[in-house]
Amino acid sequence: MTERTSGLRDHLGYWLRRLSDEVHGRFERQLAEHGVTVSQWAVLITVHRGDATTTREVARYVDIDAGAVSRLVDRLAAKGLMAREPDPASRRTLRLTLTESGRDLVPRLAEIADRNDAHFFAALAPDRRRHLEDWIRALVDEGRRDHAAPPSP
Repeated sequence: MTERTSGLRDHLGYWLRRLSDEVHGRFERQLAEHGVTVSQWAVLITVHRGDATTTREVARYVDIDAGAVSRLVDRLAAKGLMAREPDPASRRTLRLTLTESGRDLVPRLAEIADRNDAHFFAALAPDRRRHLEDWIRALVDEGRRDHAAPPSP
């Protein structure tokens, strides 16, 4: 046999998943000390920064199902970190807001996120890190385009 079958560790996807698992796992453990999951953190920081203010907007921004966001908001509300408030411009829309406890907690969690990123990526010069992020974003975008494209005849 002259061809060599590629192995698990020959695939970039394997290494990307491993890196993602390491980054995510460390962050998850640190957030757990504050009673928050990574998914809950994503909702909190998105609302805190004003990137999205409704369940549907958060779902689009974070790229998860609106039902999942609603359940995350329910848990965050039960923890006293988030609330749903009527939108004065639309009686059918509920705006997501952070409670005082949520507003106090999010900056501390953001520091944890920043330190976690630094732990894994500080070895990269700022321009290399920017390039890596640009490449990853481009690959994600390209993968989405391929997924959305109809199969060729």
